[in-house]
Amino acid sequence: MAKVFTITEGLENMGALRTGGQGSVYKGKRMGAILSAVKLLPTPIHTENTEDKNFRDFQNEVEKLKKVNEDPSPNVVKILNSGLTESGSFPFIEMEYIEGPDLEDLLKPPHNPIFTVRKTIKLADHLANALAHCHKVGVKHGDIKSNNVKFNTATGNYILLDFGLAVMSDEQRRSSLRHAGAVEFMAPEQHDGKMLFQSDIYSYGIILYELLAGTVPFPLINKAETSRNMVMLSHIEKQVPDLMGLRKNHLPLEWSEEKKAHEMMVPARLLQVIEKCLQKDPDKRFHDGVGLYEAVSNSNQNVLNSEQVNAVIDELKAENGRLTNLVEKYQKGTKTKAFVITGIILFICLATFGINLILNHSKGTETDSANVVSKPTQPVKSSPKTAPKKTVKPVNSDTMQTVPVNKTDTIKPKTTKKTKDGLVNDVPEF
Repeated sequence: MAKVFTITEGLENMGALRTGGQGSVYKGKRMGAILSAVKLLPTPIHTENTEDKNFRDFQNEVEKLKKVNEDPSPNVVKILNSGLTESGSFPFIEMEYIEGPDLEDLLKPPHNPIFTVRKTIKLADHLANALAHCHKVGVKHGDIKSNNVKFNTATGNYILLDFGLAVMSDEQRRSSLRHAGAVEFMAPEQHDGKMLFQSDIYSYGIILYELLAGTVPFPLINKAETSRNMVMLSHIEKQVPDLMGLRKNHLPLEWSEEKKAHEMMVPARLLQVIEKCLQKDPDKRFHDGVGLYEAVSNSNQNVLNSEQVNAVIDELKAENGRLTNLVEKYQKGTKTKAFVITGIILFICLATFGINLILNHSKGTETDSANVVSKPTQPVKSSPKTAPKKTVKPVNSDTMQTVPVNKTDTIKPKTTKKTKDGLVNDVPEF
């Protein structure tokens, strides 16, 4: 357990929050219920005299930090006080205490290993605003990393913390970075002890990369010197791995396929900002936080917030429902029209067929009548094979009875004979 000691009059030390090679952060309590975070620097200053270079450098950097608070930013922690501890003579910076998790915590279970696109865009905007605010007054942070950015649960803002490196002398800074710096987030030039505005830009790009990909480009395997040197060389020589490929591999399994597809649609402009931030050459990055914030703000102008997205989705759903109803009505109407048209065509065909049948029947009847009237009677010829031979039976003129005739008999010519009474018998003889 860290040693509890007196920080300064009126400020109670409530124990260490975090310790490291670049100093320790303690939780402090002022008179009453006001809580604060106190950053203790590792190098003591034994004399509060301007002739002491360490004290003079510390005072100069503190004066810069005071400018940060002259126009407070919602994304930069407020500096409340600074000085030397009563015991140990360690330089300290007292800052407001931010209640909430830092980014490092938000990337660990039970949280997802990556941020959603919407949350990443929000963080990008807030952190770029914090850098712009600091760089305007000439303050370089120098130690931007996941656990130096907190989510304020009270305000919903992301806050940039811990300006410990900012108040160190160049020599102290070089030594601290070389042996205790977060090498995963350090720009290539920082390994030589340099700290530029563009160094903060590079670290900013690493944070965005980590939120989207689920890991930093060059992870630190362990804290051994060899591992640290390998990460340093990677920042200097190697190209960063494909961000989108890593993001795809780190998508949470519990997300639906639709959500996974949506979360892979990272705005191209945001990816371009990250790419520019991670250039090896400082001159190819954004010059400072002001230029970075302008680029991020412009890239976010076409990005809708959650309420706007929900409104657009509702409108699209309503329009989709309306179009679906129209299609269904059209399909039903088309079927009805098809049946009606088919019925009409069938009726016309049947009617046409019936009319033609009637006309043909009438025409046939008229033709037969005309043939009966106009056709001359033809004598009927007997066919010896088919028609039987007809015989004419003679009729007795006296009795008016027919006289049978044998088929073999033939009519003989009349002969006139006189009877006894002198009458002529004109009866034909057979």
